[in-house]
Amino acid sequence: MNYRYKIQNEEIDKLFNAILKLESIEECYRFFDDLCTVNELEAFGQRLEVAKMLQSKMTYQEIEKITGISAATISKISKSFSFGPGGYEMIIKRLKNEE
Repeated sequence: MNYRYKIQNEEIDKLFNAILKLESIEECYRFFDDLCTVNELEAFGQRLEVAKMLQSKMTYQEIEKITGISAATISKISKSFSFGPGGYEMIIKRLKNEE
């Protein structure tokens, strides 16, 4: 698939290469604690959980009730999940394979 990413440049390539060097959950905590705010990290985690819920065919109303995330945010995640480059689906599949 030849997907055009919203943003791709040398700095982001370097960031992603740095992330790929992390070897443990502890290292991830250390790096992302420096890199992001608590709210940003929590938002990332929530978005992944919403994507999992969407994949399991939960409704926006069910997801909103469980997570407290707005329907607008759920809709954005749904659009990325359905029409994006497949990142959510890829990582959810890999996580399931580890279980």
